[in-house]
Amino acid sequence: MLNSLILVGRLTKEIDIKETESGKKVGTLSLAIPRSFKNMNGVYETDFVNCTLWEEKAKITKEYCKTGDIVGIRGRLQSNIVKTDEGTKYYLEVVADKVTFLSNKKKDDVKNIDN
Repeated sequence: MLNSLILVGRLTKEIDIKETESGKKVGTLSLAIPRSFKNMNGVYETDFVNCTLWEEKAKITKEYCKTGDIVGIRGRLQSNIVKTDEGTKYYLEVVADKVTFLSNKKKDDVKNIDN
């Protein structure tokens, strides 16, 4: 079985980093990814995908990237279940294993962040 994906898109906002109760840093970023085909009205739609980055990946990505930059994410889908008074909610999140900065000002300065 395989759970792997690759996303390339533009950052829609600054990366938000928080600290968990156990002291680990977790960052959230949102990618705007245009679809490669037109809808019924002849318009290219865009998907907005939230990604989770842990520890050093979150810190370095926040340091080097700003809104509008193009970023590549290699990661996996993770399902989460949240129980509330209204019922059970299921949602998917993308957890980044590798981040590649694709639109740095200097072409020679492309940076990869692995586990």
